[in-house]
This record gives sequence, C-alpha cells and structure tokens, in this order.
Amino acid sequence: MCRLGYLDTIDVESAFGVYCTPQNRRRGAVIRPDERANLVEDDLLVAENIRCTVGDRVLFDGLSFCAHPGDLVEIRGPNGSGKSTLLRCLVGLHEPDAGNIRRTVDSLYVGHRSGICGRMSPIENLRWFAGLTNASADDESIGAALGAVGLGHARHDVCDSLSAGQQRRVSLARLLVTPAPLWILDEPLTALDDDGRDFVGELLARHCSAGRAAVCATHQVLTTAPDAPATRAVTLGP
Repeated sequence: MCRLGYLDTIDVESAFGVYCTPQNRRRGAVIRPDERANLVEDDLLVAENIRCTVGDRVLFDGLSFCAHPGDLVEIRGPNGSGKSTLLRCLVGLHEPDAGNIRRTVDSLYVGHRSGICGRMSPIENLRWFAGLTNASADDESIGAALGAVGLGHARHDVCDSLSAGQQRRVSLARLLVTPAPLWILDEPLTALDDDGRDFVGELLARHCSAGRAAVCATHQVLTTAPDAPATRAVTLGP
C-alpha cells in the first residue's frame, strides 16, 4: 500500500512524497506486520528482470539489483535513460512492462520535485505529511527537523516565499520526521548549495550505517563522509 503526498493534479505520474508499506509485486499482496520480523535481515528491496518502455523505445530490460541493509545504491545514467521511471516502479507509481519488485520494509520516496504546498509553511507541510504517514511527530520534533536542515528561522514562512533550495530542504526534512528503513530518492541534491549537499551526504551516511538502505537517482557523488557506506551503482542507458 502506498500513501501519496501532495500531488501534481495534472499528471499523477509526477506524484512525489510517497510512503509505502512492504509488498511483493509478484504475488500482489502486502506483507503482513507479523511477517516483517522474519525479513529484517533479508534484502530490503529486490528488483528482478525489470523491463520498461516508452512508446517504441526500451528504457531498460532485464534489470536486476537489490538493496541490502547498509547499502547506498546509486542509479546513474544520462537524461532520458529512465532513472525516475525506475524509482517510480520501485514504489508502485509506475507499472513495469515485466519483472518483479519486492519491498520487505517500509519505504519513503521523495521525488525530483519539492512536493510541498506553497501556501503552507514548512512546519504545516511536515505536520500534514507526518499525519499522512501515521508518524508520531509533534511540533517539537518537526521543528527540530527543520532546524537540522537549516530552516528553523523560516519554519512559519509561506513556502512560496522560499528559494528553490529552501523548498528542497523542506522536502528532505520528511526523512527526519517519517522514519523508514528504505529511502528512495530522486536527485536529492537538486537546487542545494554546498552546505545542503554536505548535509544530505551525512544524512545518507548515518541512515545506512544504522543498517538501513537508500536507492538514489543521481548525477553527482552523494556522500564523501568518513563513515560513508559502500556505494553500488546501477547504470542505465548505453
């Protein structure tokens, strides 16, 4: 099951901010909570022989990879190679033409776009998103998350008044208020300055070192932190 965040009302395929419970696409059945304990040491995500096409063009075919606890998986490739499409397949926003996808833990997807309501403040956006995902986040913890991403001073400002980089920081603050063992992030460094990119790298390092995992579409090196996790790359395109 997926709970969708603030959506583009014109094109649902550009939905962003999605919290997903475990699911095995092959069976089409959600994994029950009492089954999850037996899967903790298993792969957090498995993609097997995935095929996706756009019109007559094959984006990728026979694509297989997995995310183990502690993994940082970078999805790389030129523009148009299908990176965003692949991430949407992993969270159930797009149906691949063939193949199987298995998620064994809760996952949080943050898309390429900021996915926030511009008429609301950062703290209102995060309060709404936490409620959507049933996260037990109060205003104090939400305020702490905004402080961690450098927006403590702007927590009550209307998001439309924030810069693109600040809006991106609001969307990334979701990672701090809605715990999920698996992060699926589309270009998480978009619009960020050097400090913002360093913060994302540290955040990924802490997340993966705790036995969790992240799958990220990226054109840039995600983390150079001393305790950075071992990075594996999945390359799309020629």
